[in-house]
Amino acid sequence: MVPAMTRTDETAAARTAFSSDPVRRMSHGNALAKALLGFGRRPSLVLALATLVVHLIANSEYGVFRDELYFIVCGRHLAAGYVDQPPLAPWIAGASYALFGTALLPLRLVPALAMSVTVGLTAEMSRRLGGRTFAQWLAGLCVLTGSVFLVNGLLLTTDMLQPLTWLGCSLCLVRLAQSGDERWWLPFGLVLGVSLLSKYLIAFYLAGLAVGILATPLRRSLTRPWVYAGGAIGLVIAAPSLVWQTTHGWPFLELGHAAVSTRDLPLTAPAFAAQQVIFSGMAVAPVWMAGLWRFSARPSLPQLRVFPIAYVVCALLFFTLHGKAYYLTPIYPALLAGGALAVEDWVRSARFRAAILAVIAAVGLMLAPFTLPVLPVPVLAKYSEMLGLGPKMARVDRLPVSVLPENFADMLGWQGLAAKVSAAYQALPPDERAKAVFFGWNYGQAAAIDVYGPAMGLPPAISGHNNYYLWGPAGHDGSVMIVAGGKLAWLRANWRSVEVAGWIDTPYAMPVETNIPIYVLKDPKIPLAKLWPSLKHYE
Repeated sequence: MVPAMTRTDETAAARTAFSSDPVRRMSHGNALAKALLGFGRRPSLVLALATLVVHLIANSEYGVFRDELYFIVCGRHLAAGYVDQPPLAPWIAGASYALFGTALLPLRLVPALAMSVTVGLTAEMSRRLGGRTFAQWLAGLCVLTGSVFLVNGLLLTTDMLQPLTWLGCSLCLVRLAQSGDERWWLPFGLVLGVSLLSKYLIAFYLAGLAVGILATPLRRSLTRPWVYAGGAIGLVIAAPSLVWQTTHGWPFLELGHAAVSTRDLPLTAPAFAAQQVIFSGMAVAPVWMAGLWRFSARPSLPQLRVFPIAYVVCALLFFTLHGKAYYLTPIYPALLAGGALAVEDWVRSARFRAAILAVIAAVGLMLAPFTLPVLPVPVLAKYSEMLGLGPKMARVDRLPVSVLPENFADMLGWQGLAAKVSAAYQALPPDERAKAVFFGWNYGQAAAIDVYGPAMGLPPAISGHNNYYLWGPAGHDGSVMIVAGGKLAWLRANWRSVEVAGWIDTPYAMPVETNIPIYVLKDPKIPLAKLWPSLKHYE
């Protein structure tokens, strides 16, 4: 009687048979090779995963960005809207802080995911337009390495979803033009609504698209109900934020006017155009320029001329209204998808195509330290000096610049600020400490105290900047107030006692946040409640 084989015996026998059968080994190897080849033929998937890996590795370095601190505090004051932005970014930041504290990786996970999808969809849009493998690789790689897109994938800000949502709307229009199916206006409206919950910027793109729709066969949609149904979906999603702005007198418009009048740096037309090249990436810019040509001169469908028309309208609006140059950059993924097709038609040599991809990747790698925190701060400062690519090249406001890009400089020094303020606070007599409060000249200072201060024994901060102004002085009378910096003459005009209690000295931070004294103010000449309206600062 032959004993039954055990499971272990069966496995061993199978392995022996496989290893001794060269035909089966070859078949298995061919299957694996085909799988890898098929994976390589999906640039959208490969590049999206590569983008995610890059951000998961890089995004947890340096510190919490100024706006991220502010969004955490806004998220803890849960509302349907805020003075300076819709609620989505604060909601995400508040949830991340509640679950993970100030850990950077979870805080920045949503922008990393959003940019990964943006890269993948750009390659996919190129495919939908008729692009073959090279065009898909080129389009996606341009977004992956584009300077502004690396920043969008790094920081939890209101800009984090703009490239994705503008591209999503563009892809809906491409599918509408190709299929004639008017129901594509419904996902268009869905994407629009989500975008408006993050930032109101897409309203300018809608204005540009509206002109393009009127000027192309897409205007036929205006006689059908689907475009209006899509618009209704977008408005319903954005309604909480819009209602909040309405009930509060549209402070966002007041803020925008103040920013343009006092803070934003007006640019000449050549400077505005130059910043488009800088923000999109110096090696990437020729591709989106080719996209403008392709969609204008040789579109596969006349409806696709909507994109260059929208580009021109948006560029004119941002330039004439003195908007920041990077406001235009969310349109570039769609243009890159079209530009990749043009380059694919022009360049037939496999070697030249490989060289183009290599150059874009190499330039992107060279410039990546200016947009991703991958180098130690002192090394980055030397690297910037060596290449001669200082922050002034991409300057967007009148604030003095650091030796580092602003997105990095504003990640530094906030915990140190809280520690210095805490030392000044703890040095006060108990009776004065009981009524003392920190006043931040801007939301970055105030938010740093609110986020890091509780562990150091500090009470919540107050400020007149943006939404902090609406939260008010929180019952404080100003009898004992701590500030970091400020005009000494103004302080002495409003408090009888002004004493230096410390000094902020954070290398590489923004100049307005370093080399400044910490003052303790006592005995106000004007009650804080009466002074409060004059402290309002929307920008």
